[in-house]
Amino acid sequence: MTARTIATIGLVLFTIATLASCGNTIRGMGRDTANAVDATQDAGRSVGRAAN
Repeated sequence: MTARTIATIGLVLFTIATLASCGNTIRGMGRDTANAVDATQDAGRSVGRAAN
């Protein structure tokens, strides 16, 4: 194998790993945002019940 082939394979593997990491980060941020929205809604309901 030539140095160029090894470099190309390394670049492809690096790109795949980077894209997979980005996908996991985006999904994680989506879950965190959903959890924050749920917590805010629950807090709003608690305040509403306390005011009644």
